[in-house]
Amino acid sequence: MHDSKVKALFFDIDGTLVSFNTHRVPSTTVEALKKAKANGHKIFISTGRPYMIINNLKELQDADLIDGYITMNGSYCFVGKKVLYESEIPSDEVAKMAEIAEKGGYPSIFVSEHEIKVCNPDKEVRSIFYEFLHVDKLPETSFAEAVKKPIYQMTIFFGEDIEKEIARELPRCEFNRWYPTFVDLTAKGNTKAKGIKIIADYCGINMADTVAFGDGGNDIPMLKEAAVGVAMGNASDEVKKAADYVTDNVDDDGIRNALEHLKLI
Repeated sequence: MHDSKVKALFFDIDGTLVSFNTHRVPSTTVEALKKAKANGHKIFISTGRPYMIINNLKELQDADLIDGYITMNGSYCFVGKKVLYESEIPSDEVAKMAEIAEKGGYPSIFVSEHEIKVCNPDKEVRSIFYEFLHVDKLPETSFAEAVKKPIYQMTIFFGEDIEKEIARELPRCEFNRWYPTFVDLTAKGNTKAKGIKIIADYCGINMADTVAFGDGGNDIPMLKEAAVGVAMGNASDEVKKAADYVTDNVDDDGIRNALEHLKLI
């Protein structure tokens, strides 16, 4: 039994589609998404990751389940080969952040349209990006070299206390944190919520027919923006508060159970 109305489903990756424990999409999630797709629903990815490091959705991609992508927390959105939206960070604020990071010794990742550069990598970068998230080793460069092209996202490794100070110096940047030790910076106003609006508009989908699934701080805007926001059981209390419905953990069939609860499969 499923609702005949087509819905657009927006999924975060890490901690939502992909388990932080196994680094895979649970088989129940793959099967549930196949059913949702067969029922006519559209499936979109909504992630802080740049497309170049989306390396953990092969099963979904091979099965041709994904209709489009919101990447870099809404700064770069596309459907098929068509880029719907791209938004670079003002170059003076990129330069300012690079200068602060270089002086402070903060490991930093700079993302342009088709390249990712890492500066000053330390064991934290290696343990999170390479060992935990299984990202291929990123090219290392100087800060000056990293910011030569227009930058869409900066990922800087420092805690929330330092973030508060730096945010005052970068008024045209949006700060999104989905992991305790680093923060993603994009141009002001770019969030996953904005990405949902852009994709829904392009695909002719009413916002009343959108459902978002997430577990991290950077998912809060889209959980509030979508008609139905679903928080994973493994989400923080703050994320759960922003949701309309809380499902089970990613490892406990949370996505399948939510899709069944919402009568989408």
